[in-house]
Amino acid sequence: MKFKNHIYTSVLVLCTAATTYFVTTSTAQQGSSMVQTGADNEYQAGATLYMQKAAEYRALAYQAFNMAHWQLDADLAGKNKKELSKADRKKPRAVMVDIDETMLDNSPAQAYNIKNRLPFDGKNWYAWGELRKAKAIPGSVDFANYAISKGVKVFFVSNRDEVQKQATMDNLKSVGFNDVAADNVLLRTAEASKEARRQIILQKYRIVFFIGDNLDDHSQVFERKSIADRFAEVDKAKNLFGKRYILLPNAMYGTWENAIYEYGRLNDAQKAEKRAAALELP
Repeated sequence: MKFKNHIYTSVLVLCTAATTYFVTTSTAQQGSSMVQTGADNEYQAGATLYMQKAAEYRALAYQAFNMAHWQLDADLAGKNKKELSKADRKKPRAVMVDIDETMLDNSPAQAYNIKNRLPFDGKNWYAWGELRKAKAIPGSVDFANYAISKGVKVFFVSNRDEVQKQATMDNLKSVGFNDVAADNVLLRTAEASKEARRQIILQKYRIVFFIGDNLDDHSQVFERKSIADRFAEVDKAKNLFGKRYILLPNAMYGTWENAIYEYGRLNDAQKAEKRAAALELP
């Protein structure tokens, strides 16, 4: 118990140090005569509260994993066999899932940043991961363990950095996921695109479907597209949603917001201007 308390205290110190570093650096950059007002992230409060407090969000998560369960059962029963090539029929089955806001809930970290007017920061994000406190998304553990029980390999593919791998694996195990190991937890080592990792999986397995909270989790065709082009790609793939692509809601953050900013490096004021301009009015 003393050892666990020591670890917890160390992580809290790391969080505090990271926060102090951000505030000190930001204040220095703005000049000692200016008042530090913090990040403009209050607009994220509604989305975070929806994820934490809305029964509707919980229902949508269950709906997504129920759908995954049904689609997997259909595949196990051979109902999709005619659609597969002979080579794919011989491969063992796999399911590729994202981690953050798909299998693990990081909304407390988002809430902390909002209440303390802090922007997303790598050091704070690492500190949160080291706590290993993220809870499971409703329905995620039951689905993943059901798939594993049927001999289906579940690959956890995330854009968390590789240095977070042990903490990530520990967190997944702590909330009840079975079969969590170095070979099926694939984190980012280079590019943010998941396509290279998809191809690694496809060398030995047939991916029955993808589960994620971001279109980029499903296919590279959605990556770095404008709002209009993302809409167009979704319309092209409309028959795949609920079957090949299973999507969970995430209004807190994601590529959808990056598309509003046209993937630019903008300050808070510029982002607020882009968001206001993107609103559709009567």
